[in-house]
Amino acid sequence: MAEVLRNRCHLTGLKVSCEVQVCGACTALVDGLPVSACTYLAYEARGRRVTTIEGIGDSERLHPIQKAFLDEFAFQCGFCTPGMILSAKALLEENPEPTDAEVVSYMDGNLCRCTGYRPILKAIRRAAGLMRQQREAQAR
Repeated sequence: MAEVLRNRCHLTGLKVSCEVQVCGACTALVDGLPVSACTYLAYEARGRRVTTIEGIGDSERLHPIQKAFLDEFAFQCGFCTPGMILSAKALLEENPEPTDAEVVSYMDGNLCRCTGYRPILKAIRRAAGLMRQQREAQAR
């Protein structure tokens, strides 16, 4: 699926690194759940909703997770960032108030060689708060 998304759909925010489901750089969401696009076959996504980093925000209006990653400087080279953000999105939609241990466990399949993970954890905590504020504002 990664090849189709990058080369045919020109969705180059999705990165390919290990090609064996280890690094998380190629994370995409299929029906809201994270998958490794490097080994997920494109035909398996037929009729399903596929989301890449290009589908969750734009330069005019960032998704709260994107904003939190910027605010917390939760990236350096940026290669792993799209996969991190999409995994965090799936986590926070499934569990809007995760503990730090739950975040660490859920994000275990996403590797980052630059940040040391603390800023990523802080960003996900911040994103949970931003998304909670957004839900509360919509409920009023």
